[in-house]
Amino acid sequence: MRSGHRLGRLLGHRPGLLRGHRLGRRFGWLWGAYGTSALGTWLAFGAFPLIAIQVLHAGPAEVAALASVGAAVGAAVAVPLGPWVEFRRKRPVLIAMDLVRFAALLTVPAAFALGVLTFLQLLLVSIVVAAADITFRAASGAYLKTLLPAEDLLVANARFESTAWTTTIIGPPLGGAAIGLLGPVATVVADAVSYLLSALGIRAMGGHEPRPEHREAARMRAGDLLDGWRYILADATLRPLFLNTALFNGLVMAAQPLLAVLMLGRLGFTPWQYGLAFAAPSIGGLLGSRLARPLVSRFGQHRVLVTVGTLRAVWPVGLAFLGPGTGGLLLVMGVELGLIFCCGVFNPVSATCRLQRTPADRVARTLSAWAVTTKASTALLTALWGVLGGLLGLRTAIGLAGVFLLATPLLLPRQAAASRSEPEPTPIRT
Repeated sequence: MRSGHRLGRLLGHRPGLLRGHRLGRRFGWLWGAYGTSALGTWLAFGAFPLIAIQVLHAGPAEVAALASVGAAVGAAVAVPLGPWVEFRRKRPVLIAMDLVRFAALLTVPAAFALGVLTFLQLLLVSIVVAAADITFRAASGAYLKTLLPAEDLLVANARFESTAWTTTIIGPPLGGAAIGLLGPVATVVADAVSYLLSALGIRAMGGHEPRPEHREAARMRAGDLLDGWRYILADATLRPLFLNTALFNGLVMAAQPLLAVLMLGRLGFTPWQYGLAFAAPSIGGLLGSRLARPLVSRFGQHRVLVTVGTLRAVWPVGLAFLGPGTGGLLLVMGVELGLIFCCGVFNPVSATCRLQRTPADRVARTLSAWAVTTKASTALLTALWGVLGGLLGLRTAIGLAGVFLLATPLLLPRQAAASRSEPEPTPIRT
């Protein structure tokens, strides 16, 4: 019984929490919109490379460019959008970015049906979607801060995180089945429709959002584009967290294409085994996101960030020892389970820390700079590791990424941050 009570306290099973922490109707609409678009994204996971290969007969260089160049140019396009979003109401921006992604993606099946689809169009659509993704994230973080009190932000971010991992589990298998039956273009249609449904959900939220204060200068100056980075680098807590996130995410993602080639090529794993190796461990993300809030309540935000941020870095190096057969499959699943569980705890705590450390009138610029850097560093490191994989071999390059990841905890915040005092944002009224 005593151990059961301890577990109940750790999981947050206190009076009033057993029935769930209610965050209001407007958050419910925002959460539902996020889940819908996230499911659409995972349904169409890998659709663009498949279309490039199967429909346009693209080679490896073109497929790699579709992933890396699209993300990098999309990040560059999004740079001026952060300051632009800051001084506008966020809900119309969220709806606009959903509609932009809906329209851009819908051009792909339309061009395919007319027989005029080209690789250049796929590349341009990937750029537009990447820029809209970054802008949407920046606006949604700023909107969330005005929607909820500070003490509810971790609960909200944990729910977003759990939804992300849930859609990761169910989306790719459903998308794979749809591709097998209807072809990859069908999943692009599903992705486009998910953004339209998301826009309708955000529109249905209602409520009055206060207009942000007008800036002193009527026109945006060139220096304004760097405001988000200036703020991050000047903050003793955000600066190391920012550098850690950019390097960690970039290195993890850089090794994924090499791992795919190793598993599906040299080691002879089937596509369903490869999908299972990454989909099944995503349940760790659900558990981790569920534990994020009670762990912070018990041990404090800084200790959780440092501990889990360190633990998540030790797993990927194990992929260098991957072998064929059942043992190799279990090794990948074990590594991914540990990694994803730690990320499931770390991500919502980190996202909450960013929002708490950033004044309401700087959130959009800060989150935009954060997302631009993360996406650009991922594209750069993916391209670099592709070269290293060719020069050093797949297994060596994967192991090298794991070794570099072991150093990323050195970039985590060294001490707990002093709390910032700022006026509470004007709440959104019904």
